[in-house]
Parts: sequence; C-alpha cells; structure tokens
Amino acid sequence: MIQSMTGFGKSVTQIPNKKITVELKSLNSKNFDLNARIPSQYREKELDLRNIISNSLGRGKVDLSIYVEYTGEQTSTNINTEVVKNYMTQLRDIVNASEVELLKMAVKMPDSLKTERDEIDEEEFKAIEDAVKAALTEINGFRTDEGKALEKDLSLRIANIKSLLEEVIKMDPDRVDAVRERLRKGIEEIKEQADENRFEQEIVYYIEKFDITEEKVRLDNHLDYFKKTLDSKDSNGRKLAFISQEIGREINTIGSKSNHAPMQQLVVQMKDELEKIKEQILNIL
Repeated sequence: MIQSMTGFGKSVTQIPNKKITVELKSLNSKNFDLNARIPSQYREKELDLRNIISNSLGRGKVDLSIYVEYTGEQTSTNINTEVVKNYMTQLRDIVNASEVELLKMAVKMPDSLKTERDEIDEEEFKAIEDAVKAALTEINGFRTDEGKALEKDLSLRIANIKSLLEEVIKMDPDRVDAVRERLRKGIEEIKEQADENRFEQEIVYYIEKFDITEEKVRLDNHLDYFKKTLDSKDSNGRKLAFISQEIGREINTIGSKSNHAPMQQLVVQMKDELEKIKEQILNIL
C-alpha cells in the first residue's frame, strides 16, 4: 500500500507546570529534510527527536514545532535584582523622578531580566518523546489516507493507458495497410511500373522499420509491473517513478514509429495520462 508524503499530526501533553504541544507537517521531498522549531532548553535532544521522526516518516520535507505553555506559578524569567538596583542608582544622578518611575525605567534596560535555562530531566523528555510519537501516529494515518486516494487515481490512469494500448493493437493492422497503400499510390503518381517483388521488399523494409510489436509487449509488461508494485505491501515512490520512465520510453517509441495519425492521437492521450501519473508519484513515499 502506498503512502503520501503529505500529512499533518498534532499532539498535546500536560506535565507539571507545563503544557506541551507538538505539531508535525510533511510535504514531498526526494530525501528526509527536517526543520525543527523547538525551545532552546530542548535543543540538546534535537538529534534524538530527529532520529525518531526519520525512522517513522522515511522521506519528506518535515516541519517540527514544539510549543511550551507554563501553566503553574513557575517561571523561567526572573528580575536581575542587582542590575536593576545599579541602574536605579545611576538614574537618580541624572533624573528627578520617584522610585516607581526609576524602577519602570530600570527594568527596560539591558540585562534587567534574566532567563534561567531549565535542565530537561528524563521524565520530561519522555513526555515530549511520547507526544512526538503520538503526532507521528496521526501524520502516518493522514499519509495512509492520502495514499489510498493516490492509489485509486494511479490505478485508473494505468487502466486508461492499457485501454489505449488495446486500441493501438487493434489499429496496427490497419496502419500496415495504410503504409502499403501510401507506397502504392506514390508509385502510381510517378507513373512508374513497379516490380511486384521489389515492391514487396520495400513493404517488408518499411514494416520492419515501423514495427511496434516489441514496444507493445514491453509497454503491456511495464503497465502490469506498475500495478503489481502499486498493490505491494511496501510504499516505493522511487520504484514507481523508474517504471513510469520505462512506460514513457515505450510510448514515445510507438509514437515515433507509428507514422499513422490516428495512432499518434492515441499516443498523445497515453502521454497525457502518464504526465498525470508522474505528477502524483512525486508525492509518494
């Protein structure tokens, strides 16, 4: 079953004095690319979180956001008392103001407030880790649902190409007759008596030159292989991309060899379906 690389997951957990919200968003990318926006006190654990997310999501451009809301009386920011007193002493010498006004001015000065770095304990990190895993469960569910929609669309487009290929196969004998008739008319127009043996040799030459038997067989095999890969247990966007390239190669060759307008119209329709397939594959894990 295929998975999309697009998804969103969110988890909220409560620990003493803190409410922690984890959000994960992923988009398609050739490789794993994580952009982490997390509070500074958790930076030392970023590599651990990166490994957890990478192992779960595999590929994609991923945004990780961790928000911390203090819910208790505890705060990590305190007044730097000695600095504030020093500012107030200096201000008294240059302004005539009340103690309250001096205090208002002092707390706006640099270094008047100090933020103490909280040490993250193992229990707190375990809560964050669980929140990240819960968000990953949600985003993977999202990716799976998106993958089902992609699978349905891709199966339809592969079936469309297969149906167009069947029309090409039915049309092929008429194409050969058309080539034969064009050659015969060309001979008649130049008013030359054609040697039937030589004429048949030329026909054989052109038929061999424009023969698409191998391309039809290979294209049919590639379509079956694409569908088999699509229905497999593991999601593999890279493999599907490679098969779609092979499908495109056979379609292009049929188009260049066809030398028959009705068949070339079918080839254009196949190319249109294939382009839509390639666009969808870019988003498959």
